[in-house]
Amino acid sequence: MAQEVRGVIAPGKDEAVRVETIVIPDPGPGEAVVRIQACGVCHTDLHYKQGGINDEFPFLLGHEAAGVVESVGEGVTDVAPGDFVILNWRAVCGSCRACLRGRPWYCFDTHNAKQKMTLASTGQELSPALGIGAFAEKTLVAAGQCTKVDPSVSPAVAGLLGCGVMAGIGAAINTGNVGRGDSVAVIGCGGVGDAAIAGANLAGAARIIAVDIDDRKLAKARELGATHTVNSRGTDAVEAIRELTGGFGADVVIEAVGRPETYQQAFYARDLAGTVVLVGVPTPEMKLELPLLDVFGRGGSLKSSWYGDCLPSRDFPMLIDLHLQGRLPLDAFVTETIQLDEVEKAFERMHEGDVLRSVVVL
Repeated sequence: MAQEVRGVIAPGKDEAVRVETIVIPDPGPGEAVVRIQACGVCHTDLHYKQGGINDEFPFLLGHEAAGVVESVGEGVTDVAPGDFVILNWRAVCGSCRACLRGRPWYCFDTHNAKQKMTLASTGQELSPALGIGAFAEKTLVAAGQCTKVDPSVSPAVAGLLGCGVMAGIGAAINTGNVGRGDSVAVIGCGGVGDAAIAGANLAGAARIIAVDIDDRKLAKARELGATHTVNSRGTDAVEAIRELTGGFGADVVIEAVGRPETYQQAFYARDLAGTVVLVGVPTPEMKLELPLLDVFGRGGSLKSSWYGDCLPSRDFPMLIDLHLQGRLPLDAFVTETIQLDEVEKAFERMHEGDVLRSVVVL
């Protein structure tokens, strides 16, 4: 039996979001219906609302979520009704060339639920944000998008691993391969940048330099493990990072802004043979110009981090366990908890830079 629940819809480009009744079909083969307990408000949801992802309106927003599996379709064996899960937007296929080479975190053929959720009033099909659509009491996903974790964790905290926090932590520990004693610089201290700082701290980095233009964000970065901060509004970030690393530059520089100017800073702020990790998401028109001799002469590697190069089945349970042991302060990312009908206000607060994460709790 299909079910009717409340969900947050973006009806058209730059229109205010609203709560509507939506229809959730029974799960088909390989699918699961999840009762959502918490979902973070991420910049990507705002990009959907603004038409920056595509124009397949109306969107069912929300993707950074945790909840309980309510029902599963035919052939689903990894999760069962009653399991507490974190949702991810890159369900690994297991059979593409990346998966077959033993690199499933790069999976080139990730998948979502085949059936569509619809508007109860018109029957119009909804496009779920990142294939999830979790600003809703329940949602339909591919079962591979559900990762079972320890149910004793707060859902508001657990859901953050579904997107931004995992992207940042993974940029440090997976893509950047930060190790004990390394020096790390993180440019851009929003949710993803702060998570990269927490990840570098977890990995045992000796020096973690946070760079931003907002002193409030730099103060938060210190709470999450930054040993030094640089306000680049009035200070040359490259020179400051070099000064803090004996004149050499950092072993790993993580760019969490997604702009050519900050990428260039990251490139020149790393030590010889160092690593640059791009985890900030650029826009299509952005171009980068670097002297090829510098790319060659400085050595090392320039990497892009997709979703923190995470493998949810490996990384989510591990990070939740570390949080429960008191070694990873995921709760520090939750600025406020809100209701479904407060998502539009949360977008406004995001613009003002007042929150690290607003989390819808159901």
